[in-house]
Amino acid sequence: MPAARECLLDAAYTALTRRAWADIRMVDIAAAAGVSRQTLYNEFGSKEGLARALVRRETDNYLAGVERALTRRPTAGPGGDAAGRVVAAAAWTIRTARTNPLVRAALTGCWSDRLPAPPRPGPAELVGRFCDRAVAALEPDWPKGELPALDTACETAARLTLSCVVAPAGPSDRAGPEAMSRLVRGAFVRVRGG
Repeated sequence: MPAARECLLDAAYTALTRRAWADIRMVDIAAAAGVSRQTLYNEFGSKEGLARALVRRETDNYLAGVERALTRRPTAGPGGDAAGRVVAAAAWTIRTARTNPLVRAALTGCWSDRLPAPPRPGPAELVGRFCDRAVAALEPDWPKGELPALDTACETAARLTLSCVVAPAGPSDRAGPEAMSRLVRGAFVRVRGG
């Protein structure tokens, strides 16, 4: 039942934005999704199974956004097209982490008592997936003799991005979105040697 599954995941996410995970009841999620509690248990097996599926969906959606950002071709600027695409993926990461508590927890490893128990993927795995997607998206346009620099540039950008998620900029902080863009672009260009 793909439609019921998505409705249940949507209902669980909505409930999580209003209450702590420990306070959320399966019967309430089923009712909000318009299905029976048995359908919920048939689909996920348990509340822990629902939590795992919810975190997986949210992190998969986050990574799909990273891929979309990396495959768009922004206007070339300082650092070239590749740096602009990585900056777009970094900006997506920061925006998503600000608005989605499950993605923020998965990226930082900081799971509050309001969230379900921390399943996989963890921060290191998500940084690795960000890097893998960046390398795969940029490799066709990258000079073949400089592929090791691409790995380093992508990992540097991913780790700088993660630092902005862990220590977000305040409203008057000089490390706001424009500064984050300059940091990621600058590091990407320096690692490449451009």
